[in-house]
Amino acid sequence: MVERKSPEEIRRIAKAGRVVAECHRAIASRIAPGVTTLEIDRFVERLMRERGATPAQKGYRGYPFAICASVNDVVCHGFPDAEPLEEGDIVTIDMVADVDGWKADSAWTFAIGRTSTRAKRLLRATRAALDRAITQAVPGKRLGDIGHAVKKSAEEAGFAVVTGFVGHGIGREIHESPAVENRGREGKGIMLKPGMVITIEPILTTGSSEVSIGQDGWSARTRDGSLSAMFEHTIAITEQGPVILTDW
Repeated sequence: MVERKSPEEIRRIAKAGRVVAECHRAIASRIAPGVTTLEIDRFVERLMRERGATPAQKGYRGYPFAICASVNDVVCHGFPDAEPLEEGDIVTIDMVADVDGWKADSAWTFAIGRTSTRAKRLLRATRAALDRAITQAVPGKRLGDIGHAVKKSAEEAGFAVVTGFVGHGIGREIHESPAVENRGREGKGIMLKPGMVITIEPILTTGSSEVSIGQDGWSARTRDGSLSAMFEHTIAITEQGPVILTDW
C-alpha cells in the first residue's frame, strides 16, 4: 500500500531534506584530492546533529556509518574509509537525514579534481536521467513512466543502467512503498497521485550493468570495474508538479 502524505507531513520531510541539501553543499566545497571519505562521514554526522537531525542510515540494518561513500566502480552502499581520494576519482555520497521522525534521502556523485572525459560524460548523463525522470513525477503518470525516462535517457547517452537497486517511497521509514525502478514501460505501473513522496535514483555505468556485493555485505561494485555514478532526490508529487525536497 502506498501512503499519501498530507501537506504538513510533506513540510516535515522537506525540513529533513533541507538538512541533506546543506550537507551536500558543504561537501561540494570540501571534497578534494587527499580528503578521505571517513572524514566526510564524520563531518556529515556532526553537521546533521548540529541541525537537530540524525543520520538515519547509521544503524539501519546494521549499517555502521552516517553516509554511503561509493568510489569509482562502487555502485552504491560503499563504506567510508581512510583511503585519501585521488585526482580523477568520482565518489557518490548518499545520505538520509531524520528530523523529528521524518526522513529525506539524496545522493550526489562528485568529481575529484580533474576527471576523464568519459567520467564527465557519465556524470552529466546520470544527472540528466534524474532530471528527465523527475518531469514524469506528476499526478496521472505512472511509475513505469519514471523508469522508462531513466532508461531511455541513459541509453541515448550511451550508458548502461543498473536495475538491481531502486528508488522508493519515504517518510517515517527510509524505505516505503512503492519501489521506483530505473526501467519501466510507459503508461504501466501504479498511478502517481498527489501526496506521494518518493526517491528517484538512477545509477549508470560506463560498462556493464552487472554488479557484485563485497565481503562487507554492503558495497556493490560493477563486475567489469567500470565507473558508476548515481544522483538521487526526494520528490513530492503535487497538483502543481514535482517538488524536489532535497534540492540544493
